[in-house]
Amino acid sequence: MTVTATIKPDLAGLLPEDAEAMLKQHFAERGQAKYRAGQVAKWLYERLASGFDEMTDLPAAEREALKEKFELSSPAVAKLSRSVDGTAKHLWRLKDGELIESVLIPTPSRLTLCISSQAGCAMACSFCATGWAGYRRQLGAGEIVSQYRGARRWARENGYGEISNIVFMGMGEPLMNPKSLFPTLAILNRGYGVGARRITVSTVGVVPGILQMAEMPEQYRLAVSLHAPNHELRQKLIPLEKKYPLPVLLDALRKFDEAGGKRITFEYVMIDGVTDLPGLAEELAGVIGEFNAFVNLIPFNPIPGTDWQPSKRARLTEFVDVLEARGIPAAVRESRGRDIAAACGQLRAEATEGRKPVQMGSI
Repeated sequence: MTVTATIKPDLAGLLPEDAEAMLKQHFAERGQAKYRAGQVAKWLYERLASGFDEMTDLPAAEREALKEKFELSSPAVAKLSRSVDGTAKHLWRLKDGELIESVLIPTPSRLTLCISSQAGCAMACSFCATGWAGYRRQLGAGEIVSQYRGARRWARENGYGEISNIVFMGMGEPLMNPKSLFPTLAILNRGYGVGARRITVSTVGVVPGILQMAEMPEQYRLAVSLHAPNHELRQKLIPLEKKYPLPVLLDALRKFDEAGGKRITFEYVMIDGVTDLPGLAEELAGVIGEFNAFVNLIPFNPIPGTDWQPSKRARLTEFVDVLEARGIPAAVRESRGRDIAAACGQLRAEATEGRKPVQMGSI
C-alpha cells in the first residue's frame, strides 16, 4: 500500500483572500476566536515572520496546529554578498536544495529588489550566465514571494529601508512560469501593498504571457529583452526568436501598449562588434519608435563560454545619442555589484561550479 503525502498549503503563495478564508476556517474548526486569522495575517504581511514559531501572540498549541496544517516558505540563506556600492545579493537555498538569487539595489531615490522566477532558465540566451547554467525547475508562488519577504526583512534590519520597486529580472523567464507568476503579482500587490506600477516583469518575448498581461486591469510594467533590432541577429542571441519572431512580438507589444498606462522598457545588451555595429542604433529606433518606451543599454557582462566583451564607452554614447535624436529616451544601465558577481546567475554559478556549463554557439 502506497501512502501519499499530503501537500500543505503554503501561506506565502496564497492569494490574500484565499489565505484569509483558509485561516478563518482553520481557527473556526479549532474553536478559536475569529481574530486569530488577523493575527496570522499581520505576522505574514507586516512582520514578515519566517516561521510559525515567531508568531508569539498565538498560544503555543495554535502555533503547532498551524505547522501541521500549513507551510510557510522561507528559504535559507546559502550566501550573502554586499558590494562596495551597496548592492546586496542573497543566494537562497530552497527545501530541495536548489539555489536561487535575489538582489537588492539601492539608489538615493529607491530600493529595487530583483527576484527569480525559476531555478535556472531554459531560454539559453547566449549572453546570459543563467542560461549557460541550464534549467532546473519552476518556482512555486510561495518560493517567489519568499524572496521578497526575506529580502525585505533583511533590508529593514540592515538599514536599507523599505523596498520600493520589484523587478522580475533574476534567474528564469517569468512568463514561462505563468502558474506561479500571475498569483505572485497579485500577492505582492494586494497582500504586501506594492503598487502595480512599481512591479516590472522582464521577458525575452513570450508572446502569450505578454497578451495576458495586456488584459490585466493592473498597470504592471513590462521590460522586453530585445537585444537586437532584426530577426536575423536576434535569433542568434535568443533562441525563442524562432518561436516568436520579432514581427509577432511587436504585434503583442502593440496590444500591451494599447491597454494604456502600462509602460514598456526595452533592454538592449551592448556587445562589442556584435550588437553595437554601425547602423544598428538607427535600425533599433525604426523598430521601437512607435512605442512610448524607454531603452536601457546594458554593457555585456562577460561570462564563461564566450570571448565577447562589453561595448566601448564611445559606442554606448553614440547609441544613446542616435536614439535620443529620434525622440526615444535611452540611458546606459551602469553595472552594479560587479565585485560580488551580482549579475543574474553568477552567484549561483559560483556555488555550483562543479556542474558543467552549457556550451554557447557563436555569432
